[in-house]
Amino acid sequence: MSDHIYLANMTFEVHIGAGDGERADEQPIEVDVDLTVDLKPAGESDDLEKTVDYGAVFRLCQQVAEGRPYRLLEALAERLATEILAVESAVRGVVVTVRKPGVPIDGALDYAGVRIERSRV
Repeated sequence: MSDHIYLANMTFEVHIGAGDGERADEQPIEVDVDLTVDLKPAGESDDLEKTVDYGAVFRLCQQVAEGRPYRLLEALAERLATEILAVESAVRGVVVTVRKPGVPIDGALDYAGVRIERSRV
């Protein structure tokens, strides 16, 4: 059985980029998280204590994203996944997607992004 909680298109202002100049100013990034959680207890009881607090996950993602500069989207995604699994004991697995709309590439591009999957061992 796979139940999921989604937080989609969270937007944060982050110092991110491969070069020092690119990291100098905050840039918007977009984050999606897909949490694998057993939702049956919450669904049967309608009890908030038996699920994951969406607001807490949002605040954690914001703190991780905005708390320090990153060179790579990969590094930010990895840290988000690691922190979510460390803090949210009910989460069995997480998929993190990070998108950066303002990529300095010579050409037309909506965004660059990464998607990683991590789970408890």
